Amino acid sequence: MAPGIGTTLRETRNRLRIDLGQVEAETKIRIRYLRAIENEEWDVLPGGAYTRSFIRTYANHLGLDGERLADDFRRAVEAPPGAPSRPEPPRISERRTAGGPRLPAGVVAGLIGLVLIGVLVAIGLSGSDEDGSEPAGGGNRPSKEQKPGQKPSQRRVELRLTASAPVWVCVLDASGREVVDGQTLSTGQEAGPFRSAGFRVAFGNGAIEMELNGEPAATDQSPNPVGYRIGRRAGLALLPEGNRPECG
Repeated sequence: MAPGIGTTLRETRNRLRIDLGQVEAETKIRIRYLRAIENEEWDVLPGGAYTRSFIRTYANHLGLDGERLADDFRRAVEAPPGAPSRPEPPRISERRTAGGPRLPAGVVAGLIGLVLIGVLVAIGLSGSDEDGSEPAGGGNRPSKEQKPGQKPSQRRVELRLTASAPVWVCVLDASGREVVDGQTLSTGQEAGPFRSAGFRVAFGNGAIEMELNGEPAATDQSPNPVGYRIGRRAGLALLPEGNRPECG
C-alpha cells in the first residue's frame, strides 16, 4: 500500500471545500476512481500508467505536486521495497569478448573497398534505369510518372491530437518508440503532428480529438481509458484493455 497518497488528496480536497462531483466534472476522471484513490483501493483502478495519470491529474487539480504523488505510488505500490530490480543490459564494450579474433587491418580495408564498389555499381545500374532507357529485351515498362491531379501514395500516417479536456496520452510509433510518453494534456493542448507507418495509442479517457492525415477521426468519448491501433490500411481500430500501450 502507499500510505498517505489518498489521505493527502482527501484532506486537501476537504480543506478546499470541493466535492468529488466537481472534481469529476473538471478532470473527466470518474467519481468511483476518485473515491478509490482517496481510499487507496488500488485494485479498483485500471492500474499501471492509467492509475499514475489519475493521481497526477487529481493532485495537480488540487494544487499539489502530482508528479511526486504519482512517483510515490509507482515506488510504493508498483515496485514495493525489496522487489528485485531489473538488471541493466551490458554495454557494448562489455559484450565484446576480450580474446575474440580480429581481422588484420589490410583485410578490413579490402572488404570495405569491395562494398563501396558494389554500392557504386548498384547506383550506376539504377541510374541507367531511371534516365528513360529501355530495359534489356525491349519490354514495355510501366511508367512511374504521376498523372496530373493524382495524389501521391500515402506511405505514412500523420497523427495530430487535441485535448478537449484534461487527458492522459500515450503514443507509440510503428517501431515502438514513445512519441508521447504518458503526458497529461490540458484542455485545448495539441500534440503532433507525428508521422509513422502506424501507431498504438492509449488515453486516460475519451476527451481527445484526433486527426489522421488531416481528416477528423471518430473516437469513443468514453470517460474510461481507451486505446486504438492506427494503420495506413486498417485505419482506426479499438484496442482491448490488455493490448493498450503503457508509457511513463
